[in-house]
Amino acid sequence: MSRRLALNNGRRLVIGIPFLWLFLFFLLPFAIVLKISFSEADVAIPPYTEIFSYAEQQLKVLINLGNYIFLSEDELYLAAYLGSLKIAFFSTLLCLLIGYPMAYAIARARKDLQTVLLLLIMMPTWTAILIRVYAWMGILSSNGILNGLLQGLGLIDAPLQILNTDAAVYIGVVYSYLPFMILPLYANLVKHDPSLLEAASDLGARNLTSFWKITVPLSKNGIIAGCMLVFIPVVGEFVIPELLGGPETLMIGKVLWQEFFNNRDWPVASALAVVMLAILLVPIILFNRNQAKELEGKL
Repeated sequence: MSRRLALNNGRRLVIGIPFLWLFLFFLLPFAIVLKISFSEADVAIPPYTEIFSYAEQQLKVLINLGNYIFLSEDELYLAAYLGSLKIAFFSTLLCLLIGYPMAYAIARARKDLQTVLLLLIMMPTWTAILIRVYAWMGILSSNGILNGLLQGLGLIDAPLQILNTDAAVYIGVVYSYLPFMILPLYANLVKHDPSLLEAASDLGARNLTSFWKITVPLSKNGIIAGCMLVFIPVVGEFVIPELLGGPETLMIGKVLWQEFFNNRDWPVASALAVVMLAILLVPIILFNRNQAKELEGKL
């Protein structure tokens, strides 16, 4: 009896630690941001009014919906959301097109070589993203390495304007988030049974046909996981568009920073963050449903 009780307590402890982590570092901060989003801006420290007040044995709750109404009426914020979704979508697509062949090549390499190749993929992530983005500023500037190389090869006569454009943002995002696409794809592709491709070849299927009808469908979970790991953080990206993008590069992370620190309008900034999280819940729910269906199919 005591052994069963100890086992149950151990299970509760193992399950409770992740829930406690989520509560402290996600639910509690989100609740604070949500509360601020329903307040009003004020010249005070902190710069917003309280929505709960207790006086004369009465608890008063003053909920301000004006912040969300303001977001729906101002085209700037709508453009920021659409710009973030556009950059995140195309960056994810580019990461998939570049990362899939790389992950496939690593999965088909020799076992001793796979570790080396994976290490080369992960090593750039050990350096702070700020340093890596600053390096790209030097590469993409008018007098940078890329323009110098193109001019040296005689491909261009004058330096190209790459820095402070959307193209520079895409380059920075794809470079920074490509490992997060490659790793889940590799983890999926390395488990594939090569005898399936051999059987398809024996039946007369071409290599491209076998790849499209066997390898790609089997790697669906890896594709979805990689896309989620890239798309979700890119939507709220701030460092890359701030350093590599220009004034026309409008993303929600940049607008959030401006509302918090330039305008000191914490309620509007909090409303922006809440709406952004609500938008990101859609792909997260779709991903969880897909994973649940896969698990049901295996049982």
